[in-house]
Amino acid sequence: MPELTHRRRMLILGICCMSLLIVSLDNTILNVALPSMRRDFHASVSGLQWTIDAYLVVIASLLLLSGSTADRLGRKKIFRIGLVFFTLGSLLCSLAPGLGWLIAFRMIQAVGGSMLNPVAMSIITNTFTDARERARAIGVWGGVVGISMAAGPIVGGALVETVGWRSIFWINLPVGVLALILTSRYIPESRAPRPRRVDPVGQVLVIALLGSLTYGIIEGSGAGWTSPLIVGCFVVTVLALLGLTRYEKRRTDPLIDVRFFRSAPFSGATLIAVSGFAALGGFLFLNTLYLQDDRGLSALDAGLYMLPMAVMCLVFAPLSGRLVASRGPRLPLMLAGLTMTASGVIFAVLDAESSNALLFTSYVLFGIGFGLVNAPITNTAVSGMPRAQAGVAAAVASTSRQIGQSLGVAVIGAALAAGMPTTAWWIISGCGASVLLIGTLTTGRWARGTAERAADLLVPEEDDTPRIPVSTS
Repeated sequence: MPELTHRRRMLILGICCMSLLIVSLDNTILNVALPSMRRDFHASVSGLQWTIDAYLVVIASLLLLSGSTADRLGRKKIFRIGLVFFTLGSLLCSLAPGLGWLIAFRMIQAVGGSMLNPVAMSIITNTFTDARERARAIGVWGGVVGISMAAGPIVGGALVETVGWRSIFWINLPVGVLALILTSRYIPESRAPRPRRVDPVGQVLVIALLGSLTYGIIEGSGAGWTSPLIVGCFVVTVLALLGLTRYEKRRTDPLIDVRFFRSAPFSGATLIAVSGFAALGGFLFLNTLYLQDDRGLSALDAGLYMLPMAVMCLVFAPLSGRLVASRGPRLPLMLAGLTMTASGVIFAVLDAESSNALLFTSYVLFGIGFGLVNAPITNTAVSGMPRAQAGVAAAVASTSRQIGQSLGVAVIGAALAAGMPTTAWWIISGCGASVLLIGTLTTGRWARGTAERAADLLVPEEDDTPRIPVSTS
């Protein structure tokens, strides 16, 4: 990619953030609309879970393919295709005549979504080559998540109350079209120097792994955990995982390069993404149903109740980017783990539902934690990696986010369906504790050394392929 002016780099960042905005808004708005959808479609808890997880499973299954395809065929080209699919899927979702159709159209959205965020992050990584500038750009990226969390519940609540839940998908249409026009005009094309070959066997194994695991967790309560169907799902999950691990080691161009995981920061970022976004998925799912079903609040009032969480996320996401740029990822990860754990404990031990003061305290703490966790995940995942493979590295981090969120909705929803809400909150606390522990272990001097050695395996020392600098702590 040729050297770009500061103004052009900022414009590219803004365009990429537009894709993140519509994807993130879609998730937060959808949560607010769940009770209305349940009434219109007479849906069960598992049906509501599938409106979220059908999207997340598909997007998680295809993110790696989209990242490697973008590196091979061109990031701008794949990004544009993703915008078309996501916008079209949003239109179809607004027209869905039933729950089954809505779930199917959400999967079309997911096909487009898989081509947006990881490819956009790869574009950003290749645009902002300076480590500090890249960390600040990623902080802005994380701030967009905060904006979506702040605006989503309120905008979604207002739309659900005044127009109906179908209108929540209309927001994506003008933003998607505008992003498509700006992308065509201003984002330069870029691709990896050496194209990677397609890995159809690995792709099928990833789909089998994520699909069977999610189905087993969501349907386990209804079908019975020891039923042949559910046991069979988990057997498929284990076999797919073993097959994927063994097969990918023998591939020249694997879908998932297992050598990435020899980098402690990369492995840590992957596990932190799963834990942090599992907490987010479960937190939003639980609170949306609690505020509207148990407290009887309207969709708009429920959105306003969760505004403290969203505002904290909006404030702390860019702050996290600046902390990563100046101090490294360890401090924001430790603070994120502490605050997310405390938020879950307030619900599990102190019965936050009994007091608005406790409820809002928990929301504030969770918003701080989630705002802090996003930037170090992305920055750490690509640190030390060859820039030519940034798309795949960013896609693995994005995949981990989607896997975490889908598992959070599946596991927390299963606990809720089984009548164990306190257990659900302890699970969220455990996710926060995992962020704290793993973040502490994988961000020190030893961890940086493993990242450098992993990069040497990916690109020999005599190769002059540029590498993304390793963040300091």
